[in-house]
Amino acid sequence: MANPSLQANSIVVEFSGLRALDNVDLTLNRREILGLIGPNGSGKTTLINVLTGQVTPVSGTVLCDGEDIGALLPRQRALRGIMRSFQTVRLFGNLTVAENIEVAAIAKGSSRRQARSGVDRLLEEFSLTDYRSELASSLNYGDERRVEIARALVADPKYLLLDEPAAGMNEEESGMLMQILKRLPEERDLGIVIIDHDMPLIMRLCHRLQAIAQGKTIGEGGVDEVRRLPAVIEAYLGADALEAENHA
Repeated sequence: MANPSLQANSIVVEFSGLRALDNVDLTLNRREILGLIGPNGSGKTTLINVLTGQVTPVSGTVLCDGEDIGALLPRQRALRGIMRSFQTVRLFGNLTVAENIEVAAIAKGSSRRQARSGVDRLLEEFSLTDYRSELASSLNYGDERRVEIARALVADPKYLLLDEPAAGMNEEESGMLMQILKRLPEERDLGIVIIDHDMPLIMRLCHRLQAIAQGKTIGEGGVDEVRRLPAVIEAYLGADALEAENHA
């Protein structure tokens, strides 16, 4: 395939008559990191949920490498290579760190031997080797986040959708996470969508940005281009900030 991608086309989502997404498009190419930004309640997580099958749109299509996957369940989409993390960490607290990662590999179809080999590599890559035998319930929040992302990667995804992966991390932890994420697209032929309110991380990490407000795309393109758009400034900071920017 010349240009494999994950696409959402003309997506409309309504909840109890409220339009959460209004004719939104998104394209994620392999080997790129797309930052999905916008105020709280803008529709970012809803769009991720549409891509992964947790939410069914009123209209619109979702394509994975040219295949219409709109009728597929979340697990079926995961088997197509679409993996995600959640705003709230969802580890198995009664399993060890290694077991949490291993079960994801087995669910994708790996043998126990293959799964354990993949676990070993990811524990080292995410600096989690010392926590191999620790119960997930004993981890701090930053370590939980790293385990969750490692668990998604053990299934060798084509597209990785991360919902606020740096939430709750201190500056050192988020810096370590950024270094890991930055090299993944080239190393794994992987496309990443990242939602995060850590704007310095987003600006340094992403190749492109797409800004959403009130369920609509208000800007997309290069990082410097999008961050300077009047609609983006107003959505984040309000009309007063936009006026100040214009008179600066």
